[in-house]
Amino acid sequence: MEKACIDINELINVFSTDRGSVYQSDKLNCFYVDFGGKFARYNCLSLQKLKNIVEGIDVEALLLNTNKADFELITFNGCDHIYLLSALEIVSLKELLQGAFTMFKLNHLISDCLYRLTV
Repeated sequence: MEKACIDINELINVFSTDRGSVYQSDKLNCFYVDFGGKFARYNCLSLQKLKNIVEGIDVEALLLNTNKADFELITFNGCDHIYLLSALEIVSLKELLQGAFTMFKLNHLISDCLYRLTV
């Protein structure tokens, strides 16, 4: 529902996979994660928290535990969004978030190099 209120042309695609995308909005100073049929808005700190939680999930242990379903509920304090993901979806979300944060680091490195060349 929130996706209809946002002009997609104002969003910058940070990183995409075949399962989802991370967008940046300079106008609203936030990020959007389009994953699993959900288009969720995050600030910088919340996106980092989401990444840390997803990376902390032991997918191998989740799959090997026969006493529990291979789904994980992902949420954290201060966030309005909840994800119920299978092990495969967790791996896909990990890939998406790692790729997005790699692009953030790469952008910082390029900006730093360009700044040093102009000084």
